[in-house]
Amino acid sequence: MQLFVVGVVLFAALIHASWNAVLKTGSDTVLTTALITTAASCIAALALPFLPAPAARSWPYIAGSVALQFIYYTLLVRAYACGDMSHTYPIMRGGAPLIVAALSASLVGEPLTAARWLGVGLICSGVLGLAIHRSASPGLTAHHAATGYALANAAAIAAYTLVDGIGVRKSQAPASYTLWLFLLIGAARLTWTLLLRRRELLVYLLRYWPQGLAGGVGTVSSYGLALWAMTIAPVALVAALRETSILFAAVISALVLKERVTPMRIVSVVLIAAGAATLAAYRR
Repeated sequence: MQLFVVGVVLFAALIHASWNAVLKTGSDTVLTTALITTAASCIAALALPFLPAPAARSWPYIAGSVALQFIYYTLLVRAYACGDMSHTYPIMRGGAPLIVAALSASLVGEPLTAARWLGVGLICSGVLGLAIHRSASPGLTAHHAATGYALANAAAIAAYTLVDGIGVRKSQAPASYTLWLFLLIGAARLTWTLLLRRRELLVYLLRYWPQGLAGGVGTVSSYGLALWAMTIAPVALVAALRETSILFAAVISALVLKERVTPMRIVSVVLIAAGAATLAAYRR
């Protein structure tokens, strides 16, 4: 894995943690999600006329990914409504790359070496270690619900990552593939939200459109860079390295969201950094 690609994926990880913080700090996670996905859809609509269309054989993957990412956003909203970002984000992002790594050999034809498995394992161990800290959500029921939604979302993330890892390569146009995803996902989420909460959404838009725009730019940039990296590097490695976003999320949780930093979190951050360094060192 080239150092330049490692740097790009790490930058994408920073952006990803940032837009998730925008979502978590919103007063209504459902409506904030609608604003973010709609902004991403508008960005895609403006850019797509100037780009070549994805190859025809990639469209089934686009359709599958849109369905999976609709589920992802739904579970994301529920997880953040029930628990802290410092609890749910690590579980969601930590479980996914391990699933991707386990399936990438058979589905993508990219078996991992022992050194790469070590890097993936260190990152996943560190990320999941961060989730051990008890959520500040009131009550054990909310804590368990947040954990359940986060675990389910880890599976959804792994599924759309594998689908997109294959689809973006077949598209022969990574930028167009990415933007079509966001155009269709945004349209689906907006339609769903308008059916359920039309009046509230319009009022919310007038007040929080800057956050929605910032989140939209963030999600398009983050996932677009990750998909580009998957066209030139193994999908499992990109997926694992992208989860170093938890490093940035941990800082944001402490400084912005004022969530507690424990010794376990510090150890977990060290494990994640060691895993990222391992992947960077064994990049062939």
